[in-house]
Amino acid sequence: MAKHEIVMPQMGESITNGTITKWHKQPGDMIELDEILLEISTDKVESEIPSPMEGRIEEVLFPEGETVDVGIKIAVVEDDPDNVPFGGGSSDSAGSAGSSASSAPAKEESAPAAATEEAPAKAAAPARGEGRRFYTPLVRSLANKHGVDLSELEHIKGSGAGGRVNKADFMAFLDNRGSGSSKSAAPQASASSAPSTPAAPQPTVPAFSSGDRVEIIPMDNMRKTIARNMVASKQISPHVNSIDTVDMTNLVKFRESFKHEFKKQEGYSLTYTHFVLYALVQALKAFPQVNASIDGDNIVMKKDINLGCAVAVPGNGLVVPNIKGADNLNITGIARSLNALVEKARAKKLTMDDLSGGTYTFTNNGSFGILAATPVILQPQLGIFCVGTIKKTPVVTADDAIAIRQIMYATHTYDHRLIDGEQGSKFLKHVINTLETMDPSALF
Repeated sequence: MAKHEIVMPQMGESITNGTITKWHKQPGDMIELDEILLEISTDKVESEIPSPMEGRIEEVLFPEGETVDVGIKIAVVEDDPDNVPFGGGSSDSAGSAGSSASSAPAKEESAPAAATEEAPAKAAAPARGEGRRFYTPLVRSLANKHGVDLSELEHIKGSGAGGRVNKADFMAFLDNRGSGSSKSAAPQASASSAPSTPAAPQPTVPAFSSGDRVEIIPMDNMRKTIARNMVASKQISPHVNSIDTVDMTNLVKFRESFKHEFKKQEGYSLTYTHFVLYALVQALKAFPQVNASIDGDNIVMKKDINLGCAVAVPGNGLVVPNIKGADNLNITGIARSLNALVEKARAKKLTMDDLSGGTYTFTNNGSFGILAATPVILQPQLGIFCVGTIKKTPVVTADDAIAIRQIMYATHTYDHRLIDGEQGSKFLKHVINTLETMDPSALF
């Protein structure tokens, strides 16, 4: 029998930890290949994690409700030595995972987990001069970016799980480090590195207490993570919003005449989102820089358009799965891909691959009856597109007549570090022109 470590998997881009919401197995229990071992919650999704091996659960290292950083060992399973370990553990186990990946009997969904977690597991190994303390991949990346030797981090008191150093701890350290208390070599390293992200301002603690007609409700892990990510996005990206109206009258008429036939053919409803996503793909082809990302002082141009679409999941907020290769799909293909992702999201079956690799995001506030909104960019993307509800509105036509038209507000929110007002507004106009002039009957 061989012992294999199970580590906290990375559940999507920019996700550095997860909360264990439920263990399906306890020490001493037997588990089958692909049987659900535990459930994990992040700010993006709640996922059931299958076991990549069969065997006996030897250890469960964290209780339900505990938040654990990516790459940290959370359980140990005894199994047959020929099976592939989940995320790696000892050096022998990691080698076995690398050499057996192509022949492992695990299902397709499990393979990305093992591949994704191998890097964090290796990153957890102590580096020179850092002692035996664990630092998450995010903290390591920040330390490298700002020229901070890992040995310096030994002096930081971590506020994360188990006393680990998180991003807020590091940024606070970096801010204090700049006051002159660091080593003499530190300023040189810092000067050659990329400009640092400004540390978050310390909030004023309100004088609230239970009682006096005030109820104190602690945030759950998902809400705390969302809050951190939203603040970080606002700090990283200077948000600019271009807003205009779209005349959806022709599309409304077409959908009303075609929706029953479409549902009979496809088995699900034709929505205005399908048309907007199609129009976004055409605009991203015309303005490829909007589909890019920024890495330090470099612009990362992406050859694929992986279109994220925010999906409301009752009781679990929003998740943003991605339509991979949307630039290679017609409108029917986009509709089919989106429907499959929506069904997986509501069944809590989204995979890490579904949630990662997005290049641009769409969100629809119109489903809530809202006219317009200015959303927050999903890092490391450079833009997000939002539409409101479609509403009958009196409009002055070209010949100065008054007509009732089906009007929708559209917002393009973009990162002003790279996308200036001209390009951001032209992108919005391209989407509007596509929606207003397309011949929808020729698209199906």
